[in-house]
Amino acid sequence: MDEAETGNGPLSRRIFLRSSLMTAALLGVTRTMRPCVAEALADTLHAMRPPVFWLQGMGCTGCSVSLLNSLHPDIANVLLHVIRMDFHPTLMADEGEGAMEFMLRMAKEQDKGFLLVVEGAVSEEKEGRYCVIGEAGHEEFPLSSTLARLAPHAAAVLAVGTCAAYGGVSAAEGSVTGAMGVQDFFQKKGIETPVVNIPGCPPHPDWMVGTLLLLLDAVERLGMAEGVAALAKSLDSRGRPLAFYGNTTHEKCPYLYLFDEGRMAATLADKAGCRYGLGCKGPGAWCDSPLRRWNGRVNWCVENALCIGCVQPDFPDGQSPFYEKNLW
Repeated sequence: MDEAETGNGPLSRRIFLRSSLMTAALLGVTRTMRPCVAEALADTLHAMRPPVFWLQGMGCTGCSVSLLNSLHPDIANVLLHVIRMDFHPTLMADEGEGAMEFMLRMAKEQDKGFLLVVEGAVSEEKEGRYCVIGEAGHEEFPLSSTLARLAPHAAAVLAVGTCAAYGGVSAAEGSVTGAMGVQDFFQKKGIETPVVNIPGCPPHPDWMVGTLLLLLDAVERLGMAEGVAALAKSLDSRGRPLAFYGNTTHEKCPYLYLFDEGRMAATLADKAGCRYGLGCKGPGAWCDSPLRRWNGRVNWCVENALCIGCVQPDFPDGQSPFYEKNLW
């Protein structure tokens, strides 16, 4: 360490950030991604701005809508200062053939220097006729072939939403599209690019932006390949960042004491009982939603309804039925 790092000189923003993150980790508050830490981290990463290509597959665009609700840091800072969102079908100004050609050209020029985000499941059925995401040079580009073309050149792939992570609703019983998650698709194609799963239907904006910030922080300190490898070590067995998916919803639920006391709610209107008896999937759902909450920390799933296990690999079929009794 130099003088600035040992305390004999001015404390740099980078060292302050490192100390803040280490303190947060020791206290276990990385699961909440405290706003002050997130804002400071985003501020230090303004100079990097790696290219990001966001592909939308078989889904409802809910993950993109959730992303736009990011508060810490706000989405404008994320898009304008933290990353270069070079391709996003919903957000970009360009469209059509020009947009597709730009992405393909930039991906080739930025080999192993860009991040790829996939929203929605992938399908190979009907020779790629499902989920065509664009056209260029009189050639149609299904998500499956586009992903197989781009992914080997990406530094890492973020699979946002349960559809992209594990297949989700798009792969539920009755689907005829052969939908699957990104990792399953990569295994089928022999693609070795690291995948980070950020499930949820949709994921909380903090889970997406927070994972991106943690990745970029590691990349700034260690370089692209080493930074991606470092983040990979902090994933659970399902490929999810432990910072956000390190505990079950049940463990941090404010109604846990009612469960321990055996006091079960008869209806959703009953606030004096645990909702497990009504079908709540919290004990088997791994995410920090009770701590993080939604909509500016105003409410969350179990406050108004039940946990339906949307972050789990077997959602929705394996979590059904969502409700067990007449709730009202």
